[in-house]
Parts: sequence; structure tokens; C-alpha cells
Amino acid sequence: MSVQSSPDPTPAPFRVVLVDDQPLVRAALRMVITEAPDIEVAGEAGTGTEAVRLAEELRPDVVVMDIRMPGMDGIEATRLITEGPSRNTHVIVLTTFDDDDHVYGALRVGAAGFLVKDMALDDILAAIRVVAAGDGLIAPSVTRRLIKEFAGRPKPNSRTQDGITGITDREREVLTLVGGGLSNTEIAAELSISVATAKTYLTRLLAKLDARDRVQLVIMAYETGLVGSPR
Repeated sequence: MSVQSSPDPTPAPFRVVLVDDQPLVRAALRMVITEAPDIEVAGEAGTGTEAVRLAEELRPDVVVMDIRMPGMDGIEATRLITEGPSRNTHVIVLTTFDDDDHVYGALRVGAAGFLVKDMALDDILAAIRVVAAGDGLIAPSVTRRLIKEFAGRPKPNSRTQDGITGITDREREVLTLVGGGLSNTEIAAELSISVATAKTYLTRLLAKLDARDRVQLVIMAYETGLVGSPR
């Protein structure tokens, strides 16, 4: 008598906490997310303090974090989440990208990426999925926008290329290309290597430089002068 194997159970949806002091913004994001069967809203917060509490209590996969809020802002809340008991929760910064000089600071304290409030529905959902899966990967087009906005600004605790030690010349090339906003596929084409090899170099860089994700590698490439400001 043959025994039929049962189908694999449906994976649990990614759990998201929405943080914004404007209820209408949270409502709009919630409506977007509820359309996706693999993502659910686990909670909502209107302040940074409440966001930190919910992150510790609910341990969501992702917190979508506004920056400018009364009291504790999104940067400090992001730092407390990424350094505290809920450090495995990934934070995506939510910004209008008008005059928000604090986005760069949020990324430096551990944010895994960012969303622009007027992004398309598919882009918002894709960003949440990618970050929730632990890849720490921002779409190259979004990375390039980050570079354009912030690369030319004064860099706190600026280091030199000599400060990057323990990596090979090839890994330094890959880091430079990551800083330029290239995807793994584009890096592979640029260096005439396979995509799998490009991914291997990226993994080594993350480990050797103790970087949390690809965004931190981009920041490091700029802070050390490997990549200059776009013209």
C-alpha cells in the first residue's frame, strides 16, 4: 500500500508593523498589504516609542518606519530595534524624499532599506518581501536614487580606502560596483564572472566587513571614497 505524501504546508505570511504618526498613511499601507496573501499587518504604531515596544512584543519580520514623528523619531527607534532584543526584525524607512536629510542616518543605524511614499504598489510589496526574506537587498534603481541623493553630502566618521582591510583586490572591485548601485547580474557582466560567483563575493564582503546587508556596503563604499558622487 503506497502512502501519498501530503503537500507542503503554505508558508506563514511575512508579518509587518506599520509606523507612522498619520493614521491615513497607515490605512493606505494596510490596504496595499492586505491585497497580498503572503504579507500581513501584525500591528500599527503612531510613535517611535510605540514602534520599539511593538517590535519587542510581536517580533515582526519587518517594521515599515516613518522618520519624522513627535517624540522619538524613526532614526532613534530604528537604532533601538536593530540593536535591541528585536534585532532580527528588519526596518524599512518610509520617506517622502523631499527634504528628508535623515534617511542616510537611518540607514547607518541599521535600516535595511527604504520606501518612497509615492512608490508603485508592486514596488512596495516587492521591497517588503525582499527585506523580510533576510536578503537585505534594495532594488538597484532604489539604491541608485539613494546614491544620487546622499553621496555628495558630508559623511560622518569618514574613512579612507586604507581603512578597508582583509579583502582581496577582486572583492574591492565588487564593493566598488555594489556602491555604484549595480545588481548581482550587472556585477557579473561587468567582471565577466557568473552570477553565482558575484553572489559569493558579496557574501564574503558582508562577512569580512561585518556589514548587516547590501545597503551598509553601499554606505561603506562612499564613506571610504571607493565611489565618488555622481555627476
